[in-house]
Amino acid sequence: MRKIIQKQLSPFSSTPVSLFDLHFKNPVGLGAGFDKNALYLRELETMGFGFVEIGTVTPLPQAGNDKPRLFRLPKDKALINRMGFNNDGVDVIVSRLTEWRKANPDSTMIIGGNIGKNKQTPNENAFRDYELCFEKLFHLVDYFVVNVSSPNTPGLRELQEKESLHKILTYLQMLNRRRDKPKPLLLKIAPDLTEGQLQDIADLAMEIKLDGLVVSNTTISREGLVTSKDQVNKIGAGGLSGKPVQEISNRVMRTIREKTNETIPLIGSGGIFTGDDALEKIRAGANLVQVWTGFVYEGPAIVKKIVRSLNRG
Repeated sequence: MRKIIQKQLSPFSSTPVSLFDLHFKNPVGLGAGFDKNALYLRELETMGFGFVEIGTVTPLPQAGNDKPRLFRLPKDKALINRMGFNNDGVDVIVSRLTEWRKANPDSTMIIGGNIGKNKQTPNENAFRDYELCFEKLFHLVDYFVVNVSSPNTPGLRELQEKESLHKILTYLQMLNRRRDKPKPLLLKIAPDLTEGQLQDIADLAMEIKLDGLVVSNTTISREGLVTSKDQVNKIGAGGLSGKPVQEISNRVMRTIREKTNETIPLIGSGGIFTGDDALEKIRAGANLVQVWTGFVYEGPAIVKKIVRSLNRG
């Protein structure tokens, strides 16, 4: 049955990408937040994803924010979520990944580890949470993404400020470079950053030789929505994803690309539903793309459709 499903959903022809000294069978990945706990890797590989980002993983298990915490805005092809880094904690996820690696030694799917801090950890100690997740996941994931840009953990986005970010990333790079084979280290940024903040991130990324940036996380903006303001206000706080984020994230990507002199690889995320959307991201500077809300709306054939479209384009 798995082979039948795989035949139906996987791209007929591959469009491999070599990046970070890794070989991606195609450029379409699944963004963090969908398979937070590494429970569905086999199924996601069957659907043809070139890479899957697990997490966000925190040191201790977290229940996340109160439910309901995920809302559809179908008129806008969007979602609002305030999940709050709900996950089983790094130790459980390490055990799960260890078993998966043993059971699937021939898998070619790239697995990224998206790491964050626990809600109760003060920002001044956040680097210790990132360190713990980094050390425990090191031998089980192919690359790391530092998440300081979710709007759903109080105070987290303050870590995007230059001084805080410098402390976390330089510390992780120091740990990384002590390894015989360092892992690619990326930073995921918000689409709501100011020009000055984007310049700071670009400067820092080049200074400490980050391997890449993920552009972008969800937005706190509610501008330009078709859904009624009353309905949106009733939903309340959370990160907005999907079509409304598409141009915002593309604009941030073009800015970052320019400010880094096209020296930092980029993973494009935000508003990708079709092959044309993916191609637009690539033209804006993306080396790889990630879907999330598009996957929710378009279904499990999204990878096949995007790759087929990119092959034609």
